[in-house]
Amino acid sequence: MAKGSHQSKIDSRNQSILININNQLYPRDKAVVSVFDSGFILGDGIWEGLRLHNGVVVFLMDHLKRLYQGAKALDIDIGISIEELQNRVYATLKTNEMHDGVHIRLMVTRGVKTTPYQHPDATLPGATIVIIPEYKLPSVNKTKGLRLFTTHVRRGYPDVQDQKMNSHSKINCILGCIQADKAGADEALMLDPHGFISTCNSTHFFIVTNGQVWTSTGDYCLGGITRSKIVQLCQQNDIPVFQKNFSLFDVYGADECFVTGTFAGITPVADVDGRIIGDNNERPIIAQLQKLYLDLIHA
Repeated sequence: MAKGSHQSKIDSRNQSILININNQLYPRDKAVVSVFDSGFILGDGIWEGLRLHNGVVVFLMDHLKRLYQGAKALDIDIGISIEELQNRVYATLKTNEMHDGVHIRLMVTRGVKTTPYQHPDATLPGATIVIIPEYKLPSVNKTKGLRLFTTHVRRGYPDVQDQKMNSHSKINCILGCIQADKAGADEALMLDPHGFISTCNSTHFFIVTNGQVWTSTGDYCLGGITRSKIVQLCQQNDIPVFQKNFSLFDVYGADECFVTGTFAGITPVADVDGRIIGDNNERPIIAQLQKLYLDLIHA
């Protein structure tokens, strides 16, 4: 059972789903990749999380463009066009007779290695493309809100590991997640190398202060799709929004805090490092943005 904004109830229908591996469908217990796969051996791959809402994969082209940009940065040849991959996603959903309330994990690795070694040349031709659709709805209590803990694990410089790549290599996020869990929190709040707020281990972070919405500069975090939609909604609806450097001092004194992600949309944050954020009974900006975001998805 996932924690934080990724909490969901177990759905028995997921035991009979068909999973797409390189355009072949397999039952859940038969859906496997080689132990020589680049993703297993090295974490050499990229991925996207997608939501199916009322027959539509929300913001699918935004996600696919990010996926292909990441593949280019890693010099991975996906082997099919964006349009072909889009059709493959929808074909997988159609075969599973899925229409709503579905979360999709789309993963691409460099492919199967000839031997356990990091050099890309030690790989057989052909990327591994996996599509896992599951019935999954958020079950987090959005009235109560999340508890965050600031981890010592930083989002680092792009010359060490570029945080804009949604790679399979997520050890820094996992370490932050573990530390937050040991501290009794739901998710980890992560700082950038300069001590400013960057993002959370699996979501993007925002605060509301004096009627303004603040989020990080984005220099040290993934280019979040939902994050960008929230910034756009603020701009379109006369809500002052700033992508800027700010510290824990600003977070602790904020009027409201929230996180964003593809799975749960907008989720309020109740406290950070034991500090209660604002008045948890009054979150007017969050309520406004939640409505605007739902309207955008419905549209």
